[in-house]
Amino acid sequence: MNLSAESMRLDKWLWCARFYKTRSLAADEIGRGRVMVNGQLAKAARDLRVGDTVALRQGSVPRTVVVRGLSNMRGPAPMAQQLYEETPESLAERERLAQARRLAPEPAAALRDGRPTKRDRRNIDQLRGGWGDRWSASVDAPSTGKP
Repeated sequence: MNLSAESMRLDKWLWCARFYKTRSLAADEIGRGRVMVNGQLAKAARDLRVGDTVALRQGSVPRTVVVRGLSNMRGPAPMAQQLYEETPESLAERERLAQARRLAPEPAAALRDGRPTKRDRRNIDQLRGGWGDRWSASVDAPSTGKP
């Protein structure tokens, strides 16, 4: 942790604090408007200082953290966790979302039968009127050509 630096780029700090795997991913998320600093949309080159509040999304998980330190290099996870402190509201919201995911019904349960079998497909076609309605030429249609 480097306490001598007064500020550093937002995208670099997000990478050093291990919120994103690469610095370019951090810059992409910032560019899409998914990262806010002190309640305002930020750019990747914005100077971040100790005490700033950063709101971001990691996938579908929203997080709000307060910057506690700055580092010029990406270190191990325990060191990266010292660079920020997550707000109690953010922790409570993440726990609520995790609980909602655990209690949500299994998406595959809606697909009880899966795709129709060949027999099912034939039955569906027969109920709809069969193949005769789909062809442009019919055996019963009068011939318009020469005999």
